[in-house]
Amino acid sequence: MKNLFSIFLLIIISNTALRGQQHITVDICIYGGSSAGVVAAYTASKAGKSVLVIEPTSHLGGLSAGGLGMTDIGNKYVVKGLALDFYRKIGKHYNQFEQWIFEPKVASEIFANYLANCDAKVIKGYTVSKVNKEGTVIKSVDIHRSQDQGKGQTTVTAKVFMDCTYEGDLLALAGASYHVGREDNSVYGETINGVQLLDGHQFPDGVDPYREKGNKNSGLLWGINADPVLAQGTGDKKVQAYNYRITLTNNPSNRIEITKPDNYDPSKYELLKRQKEIQPWKSLQDVFIWSLMPNGKTDINNRNGFSTDMIGMNWNYPEADYSERQEIIKAHEDYTKGLLYFVGNDASVPEFIRKEMKTWGYPKDEYVDNNNWSPQLYIREGRRLIGELVMTQNHCQGREIVDDEIGYAAYTMDSHNCDRVVVNGMVKNEGNVEVGGFAPFPISYRAITPKRDEVSNLLVPVCLSASHIAFGSIRMEPVFMVLGQSAAVAACLAIDQKTDVQGVKVDDIKMVLLKNPKADNRQADELIHVSDSELVSLTGSWSKGKSKGYGMSYQESRPEGLSEARFNTSTGFKPGKYKLYTYFPKTKESSSSLTINIFNGETEKTKTVDLDKVEIKGQTSSTWVYLGEFAFQKSTSNPYVEISTKGANGIVAANAILLVPATDQL
Repeated sequence: MKNLFSIFLLIIISNTALRGQQHITVDICIYGGSSAGVVAAYTASKAGKSVLVIEPTSHLGGLSAGGLGMTDIGNKYVVKGLALDFYRKIGKHYNQFEQWIFEPKVASEIFANYLANCDAKVIKGYTVSKVNKEGTVIKSVDIHRSQDQGKGQTTVTAKVFMDCTYEGDLLALAGASYHVGREDNSVYGETINGVQLLDGHQFPDGVDPYREKGNKNSGLLWGINADPVLAQGTGDKKVQAYNYRITLTNNPSNRIEITKPDNYDPSKYELLKRQKEIQPWKSLQDVFIWSLMPNGKTDINNRNGFSTDMIGMNWNYPEADYSERQEIIKAHEDYTKGLLYFVGNDASVPEFIRKEMKTWGYPKDEYVDNNNWSPQLYIREGRRLIGELVMTQNHCQGREIVDDEIGYAAYTMDSHNCDRVVVNGMVKNEGNVEVGGFAPFPISYRAITPKRDEVSNLLVPVCLSASHIAFGSIRMEPVFMVLGQSAAVAACLAIDQKTDVQGVKVDDIKMVLLKNPKADNRQADELIHVSDSELVSLTGSWSKGKSKGYGMSYQESRPEGLSEARFNTSTGFKPGKYKLYTYFPKTKESSSSLTINIFNGETEKTKTVDLDKVEIKGQTSSTWVYLGEFAFQKSTSNPYVEISTKGANGIVAANAILLVPATDQL
């Protein structure tokens, strides 16, 4: 009941904040109520700063509350602080420790609760129209109702501003340098930027691009660009495709029928018909990444040559005004709903596919204030800051390493297709890149700060300074939340130290995050990674793990002979009750059982874990395994947790140990 009241109060504040008010003064002004914006607002407010969040739409939480329930992670090691707290709150809802697969409405409630449980104020439906500067300092911004195009102006004054939008509107109005589109490979010494005609999410050979097959004079089908393809690696202004992460349900009691949408035009799906003439339908998974969410729902994403990505129809979006953006968003909605209707009703689609499609519909209990459709188009890329440092492919792949990190990224360098073209008389998609195989890499503080001589009190944790292809790795929602929290800490330090944001010391940011990772002074977890040579001792035979674990690497041992990995708690470890976990990177050769010795400071207990019963969900093949709740005591010897190969029948992994305070209230 308390949470419901808090959410109601937040709505009241959002709708009434500007009545009769022409000037607002706060410490920190955050433009954009994305996941990063919400986390930043909570962080700064809990630090005692007055905070205002301005969100141009009526939606909070960005894509994390807009349909992306199959979280893109790469490596859970990079998810820290309030970002991790968010996924644990999701877990609590589903009676799990952490949960990375979730319904939009659950995420929306959690984001609303963050804002309701701090003093940050929220204004929805307002857009920044002007930035007022003195030298390099933003003194204030003028805002107006988004749909009014400049009418009803209100001025917001703040000491530090943050751009947490997916578009980068504030940074552009503030005069910071930025880029839209793909850089030429020569700009930053990269190899997979610019034009890339590759095989991913591609049409098969033989798909005719012309309205009348074989007749060039008949014109191209809808969605195909007649311009010639430039040389591989050439820069341009094209932007990777947007789409909706679609929430449907197959629960009849919660299902709304998929009907013919506005502006339905079956000719827009002619390319899909021609693709399926060459690659006949087998299942819905042919055309959609159909990921299942809890309670009979989906997170549907783009797959193969023709799918939910509206390729080439978003190039104007990053620089468009509010009105033009609404037209682009509506076109994407019509296209996507039309695709769903087409697959369920067009005679060209096999009956068994149409029948399966008709078992799905829009959920009655999602997006109830937006006709059960997501209010958040997936803006995969808008403007990108050109700041004090530009993150590039070389940082992703470890050839360059920054030493002023405020977060880590770990996902594949991922770009969706940017164009649909004709090559040798066949239709092809251009721009898809998926290159991984690298460890988590640090993101520089300088990448969220504009150039010092341009803007000195603005932080940009979402549209940060990165090349197109590096941004493809960084641009994941958990990472945006981590960077949002780091940026909020930096903003508070800049105010307290009376310095510009470029003058904030990264060591000070790290210290705040280390001491207060959850922003509200809850006790921090005790995390011990096998790479920490001061806390971990290995005996027996260990070698580097071959799968993706937690962090940069982990150690593994085969059951021949006795091997042990002892994880000692730190000298500052606080005695008390903790929930104990070990990280399990599962492989085909993993032992079906694990022996753990736990010394609580007085006595040692041995616990055997049945690893065959461990369920792993989501993108990673690894998870935390719960070992139980233990009371750790003061002692002349520090408590420890020891992983042993005793009784193992396969590979044993020593990766990380986690102690979560039992008193932690999510």
